Amino acid sequence: MRQRKYHVFGPVPSRRLGCSLGVDVVPHKTCTYDCIYCQLGTTTNRTIERGAYVSIGAVLCEIESKLASTAPPDYITLSGSGEPTLQSGLGTLIAGIKRITDRPVAVLTNGSLLGCEDVQAELLDADLVIPSLDAGDAMMFQRVNRPHPQLQFARVVEGLIRFRRRFPGQLWLEVFLLAGLTTAQDQMVKIKALVDGVAPDRIQLNTVVRPPGDPLARPASVEELSHAAHLLGERAEVISERPASDTTGTAAPRADEIVALVRRRPCTLDDLASGLGAHRLQVAKRVAELLRAQVIVMRQHGRQFYYRPADFSTALQAGASSQGEGTA
Repeated sequence: MRQRKYHVFGPVPSRRLGCSLGVDVVPHKTCTYDCIYCQLGTTTNRTIERGAYVSIGAVLCEIESKLASTAPPDYITLSGSGEPTLQSGLGTLIAGIKRITDRPVAVLTNGSLLGCEDVQAELLDADLVIPSLDAGDAMMFQRVNRPHPQLQFARVVEGLIRFRRRFPGQLWLEVFLLAGLTTAQDQMVKIKALVDGVAPDRIQLNTVVRPPGDPLARPASVEELSHAAHLLGERAEVISERPASDTTGTAAPRADEIVALVRRRPCTLDDLASGLGAHRLQVAKRVAELLRAQVIVMRQHGRQFYYRPADFSTALQAGASSQGEGTA
């Protein structure tokens, strides 16, 4: 059976955007960075070359179809399994989304290409852009983000500042903190100086929650996050986990829907239930089937159990073949 690539996933519960309908516009792990904390594992295509990775028309059709069958999300979010600004034609995509719906459009980006004039121009009609800043200097940038060789830290920061001055929408800057690395006082002082230069509307402090690609990426403690928030000022907030929603649906989700979510990020049962609008017990039933079929695996991180594909090629094939399954 021919495999189908799904570009739209969710809506999923987001720690910062409420109920977010995700739009994935690049192939899995096509990124400008290979961050040690990435929950999706090692970057397989580290590049700075923008291209037409997906058909804008096909993505718009999928978004329109999804919106017709689900409650309106809080945001439509360009994110997913790689760096979305590598996709050319984002301006056309954003304009197309706005013709379909009045839901605000957000873009989650690592910020590495925001200094490029074409990227800036294509993002101007977005309602919200959330870039990241994970280091205070070039040495830590190399250690944490492991960027493409042609990316220089000073130019990435300069790009953030230039985009901020040009962008008319909201800009929230994510600062990802890692224990023993960016939580060090000298790093925090440097990060504060850089953040002040960018002058975002909000500063969102994040740390490792789901299993990272590199076990050396350790979560910052509550105390370290609180200290960072105090240092960075009143615009800073610590992003906390959203509570699981009280879903009461009785239909079991299809296997391909579960695969589509865990392919983008490791998910708990509560994440899946909330994102799919299904009862937790029905999700657990379908997850058990996928575990027995070795399509997904379970991994413990802290006190939580997360599900992710056992193998991405196997997961995609299973998701495609299960399209159209009824409830159990």
